[in-house]
Amino acid sequence: MCDEMSARFYERADVVRTLMVTLLAGQHSLVLGPPGTAKSELARELTGRIEGAAYWEILLSKFTAPTWMFGPIDVAALARGEYRQVYDGRATTAHVAFIDEIFKCSTAALNETLGFLNERIYHPENGGAPIRCPLIGAITASNELPEGEDSAAIFDRLLVRIEVEYLEDPTNFAALVRSAVGRPAAPTPPTTVGLTALQQAVVESVPDIEVPDAIVDAVVTLRAALRRKELVASDRRWRQAVRLLQASAYFDGRTAVAETDLSMLTHVLWDSPAQRPIVTRLAMPDATSSVSSSPPPTRSEFSASPPAGRPSYRRLRLRGNLPRRRHGSPAPPKKSFQLA
Repeated sequence: MCDEMSARFYERADVVRTLMVTLLAGQHSLVLGPPGTAKSELARELTGRIEGAAYWEILLSKFTAPTWMFGPIDVAALARGEYRQVYDGRATTAHVAFIDEIFKCSTAALNETLGFLNERIYHPENGGAPIRCPLIGAITASNELPEGEDSAAIFDRLLVRIEVEYLEDPTNFAALVRSAVGRPAAPTPPTTVGLTALQQAVVESVPDIEVPDAIVDAVVTLRAALRRKELVASDRRWRQAVRLLQASAYFDGRTAVAETDLSMLTHVLWDSPAQRPIVTRLAMPDATSSVSSSPPPTRSEFSASPPAGRPSYRRLRLRGNLPRRRHGSPAPPKKSFQLA
């Protein structure tokens, strides 16, 4: 599956693998980058390969009401004097979700969105008992960094943060241009994974992956090095990151976490893109053993502004509405495989 998607989406092999590992860890991800970098298409392609899963997708705006996300009012029941919501096809019944423009979440929907992402629960409009949501993980996307306390709270709930840029390799760009010429090739049945197999991996197989003492020591050392550079992650984020390391090892078919899995932390421990090079330098396996000798941080390393030559995500906006695929719509035949 990973190879198929990497072949289709140029220069996105690491993005594809990271999104798959994040789902195996039962966590949420953010794909951050300018418009036209295939963020939405990639997320839909991946979530569409989970056979039997209820899928939910939404493009948020500052005017999105909580009921539009979690369940509209049942008008027929209201006419009979009953106040209830219709949950089918909404976030409350989804196993996987794609939330576009996540930081445009309305103030009215903020608390319910936080509860949905963090605790997998929804509080009905009529004040009834909280509804447990079957969500495994959500893929979110944005063209901009969060602004304000409300969007920062959502940002904190997204364990994995992935940056994407426009294509850099001229060969890949040429292939992209050629793909726009002529008739597209007939699609081949994509490799898929069953919902039951995915759930079993998330609940049983991934937690069983061994975390050796050497990895624990490396994580402790990395945390100390980052704190010396004033990069502080919450205890909750560190704990969730361990499950991500286990998922990375499981994805590669190993029974224990290895130093190579620490590269996943480069998508976890930064709050602004300018901080990511610091995290990468310290988290990569060959650098972790020498973190104590790292030079002191410079003032520029803590700047929230993007590096020179990189577009400012705050200035980018996605225009227009994205096409939506409704749950239950027919899909082409697929071939399945099961996670070990």
